[in-house]
Amino acid sequence: MGDPYILMLVALAVLALADLVVGVSNDAVNFLNSAIGSKAIPIKTIMIIASIGVFVGAVTSSGMMEVARKGIFNPHMFVFEEIMYIFMAVMITDILLLDIFNSFGMPTSTTVSIVFELLGAAVAIALIKISASDTKTITDIWNYINDEKALEIISGIIISVIVAFTVGAIVQYFSRLIYSFDFEKRPDYINSLFGGFAITAITYFIIIKGLKGTPFYGSIKGLVEGYSVGIVLGSFIAWSSVSHILVKFFKINILVLIIAIGTFSLAMAFAGNDLVNFIGVPIAALNSYEAWKVSGVAANQFTMGILAEKVPSNVWLLLFAGGVMVITLWTSKKARAVIETGINLSRQGEGQEKFQPNNLSRVVVRLAMFFNKGINLVIPLKTQVFINSKFEKPIIKLPKDKVYELPAFDLVRAAVNLIMASILISIATSMKLPLSTTYVTFMVAMGTSLADRAWGRESAVYRVAGVFNVIGGWFLTAIIAFIAAGIVAYLISWHIAMVPVLLLLIIGLVTRTSIMYSRRTKEEKKQIYVERAELISINGVIEESSDNIAGVAERINKLFSNVVNDLANHDLVKLRKTDKHVTKLNDEIDSLKDGVFYFIKSLDDSSVQASRFYVLILGYLQDVAQSISYISRATYKHVNNNHKNLKKGQLKDLKQIEVTLSSILTNVKNVFSERNFDELTIIIDEKKELLTEVSHSIEKQVDRIRTNETSPKNTTLYFSILLETQDLVSGLVSLLETYQDFYVSSKNL
Repeated sequence: MGDPYILMLVALAVLALADLVVGVSNDAVNFLNSAIGSKAIPIKTIMIIASIGVFVGAVTSSGMMEVARKGIFNPHMFVFEEIMYIFMAVMITDILLLDIFNSFGMPTSTTVSIVFELLGAAVAIALIKISASDTKTITDIWNYINDEKALEIISGIIISVIVAFTVGAIVQYFSRLIYSFDFEKRPDYINSLFGGFAITAITYFIIIKGLKGTPFYGSIKGLVEGYSVGIVLGSFIAWSSVSHILVKFFKINILVLIIAIGTFSLAMAFAGNDLVNFIGVPIAALNSYEAWKVSGVAANQFTMGILAEKVPSNVWLLLFAGGVMVITLWTSKKARAVIETGINLSRQGEGQEKFQPNNLSRVVVRLAMFFNKGINLVIPLKTQVFINSKFEKPIIKLPKDKVYELPAFDLVRAAVNLIMASILISIATSMKLPLSTTYVTFMVAMGTSLADRAWGRESAVYRVAGVFNVIGGWFLTAIIAFIAAGIVAYLISWHIAMVPVLLLLIIGLVTRTSIMYSRRTKEEKKQIYVERAELISINGVIEESSDNIAGVAERINKLFSNVVNDLANHDLVKLRKTDKHVTKLNDEIDSLKDGVFYFIKSLDDSSVQASRFYVLILGYLQDVAQSISYISRATYKHVNNNHKNLKKGQLKDLKQIEVTLSSILTNVKNVFSERNFDELTIIIDEKKELLTEVSHSIEKQVDRIRTNETSPKNTTLYFSILLETQDLVSGLVSLLETYQDFYVSSKNL
């Protein structure tokens, strides 16, 4: 068989590459959200800046690699064979968890994941060792676990949630008081001082504190230690002066410059702190193998106390890992989905909400409103007026006297997000604490958005629910990571042949989630729920509504055909799948109706009369979708309850109705796709044939009941399908007639 540990090292190397990909897909949200959300810099420029930051941060991460070797467990209590089992279990579990979260577009903490996977795998192996001993008890588990360091890391992660949220909220609140939303009109000295403060903080905490613990720190240690106050004051004066020159003479927006520097610093801090999450374990495994190989001792007897010693990391290996991270940044579609979640929760104002409110979010919002009322009773009225004036968003006037609010996820908030997150992460890195960059950046963003009054009465309950969902996902990650890693470690220790089995399982599961993700993104109709910056004309209304109608007609055609065919085959599995697609269609139409406010708000003055038309069209689409929804659920319920199938005559009639309806819906789809609205009259006339067929089918069923029909359940289902089909056709005809009238009137304008 050869050396099985060589094969395990190869597997760990491959898993490390995969972990870098799925890990960066998750963590790209950390340092790209603010710059992308504020639209301060072109996306390509943001990516280039972030890529450079990742490369630099990868080199500074060597001091963090010790966490994987000795941060969670005591290596001298394990032998080489057991250490390899632990590391293998950690990597297998980590890839699976991160890939699942990324597929759902949910940011999770890679630090929480790796820490609890190491803890779970180590505990599992320790319990196996204890159970095999006659002298040890369960209390001896603490001899195997580095409980002090593990507790320090875990408590640091939890505390960081409170600190990041609080610091982000406080700094953003005072930054807004200084800048207001009309930040472009602030005096030059404010921009100069703000630039001096921001760049000084980045210089000190990122460059100086961030390099602590790396091989490069030794060369500057004598110049830094003991001179912190002088360095900070000197940097502030120097950078304030530079900022003033850039603002005064070169007319450079200092906030854009801060965002660019902040993106670099946060990307650097991210790589410096989080690279251990992706390659720390494989590097520790390589160190373990090298030590064991030269020892000449059996794998099940060589203790791993050597892992407690300081081992220098290979800089080229770190740079290679940084390169993989950069490539992933540019190519990962899942990274974009995770980024969208963070931006969605921190954006200013209302819009389409991704998360549904829950009881906890409702209670929190009510308490916050009560607390706010109490504060307003204490603060003088004049002070309240002054503060509120700083939070008033400016307005601009566009053609035809249409007033629009400016986007409020602005440069000030983006700058604060980047500065505060990078500072907090760098402090943790200097202390060799694998702080969760996801926790910190997310909670800073939530704190700044709350302080910036981004969560209004219309959106607060949804945003709070979203925050709870994301944080809950992190804690769920911890529990799942601990249990899953422990189970995997047990399976591997049971027999080493489980390693290839588990690897094949991981490959299959990751491939499956990737296929499902790709299929889901292709099926989903892209909807943009934002306050539009452009005016919508009559032609714009026609274009958008036509696309919606064509899409709904095509999908209802397919869904109705599936229901009839699957009912004929009594196929419960396919009926369940169809019902899910029907639910999805109804949800999308509901989302369109939720966006009516922003659509109507964007109509130009000559198109205001189109608002009634657009609302009616959405109402008819909803009626049609509800009809197919009722048909689908009634059919699924019938088959799921194991009732008798419909008789051949009934199925034959339904099939004929399906063929006629399919022809009408296909014509509807073609008319609206090709914008050939003159043919609407022909389609409206075709409805008579279909309604006649439905009426004849109802009469036939009445005759069957009076003669040979013996199943009341069949009759109920059959009548339900026919009557809902009538309603579906009626709604469709009303839609077409409304559209025809609007089209004719719009041509006469």
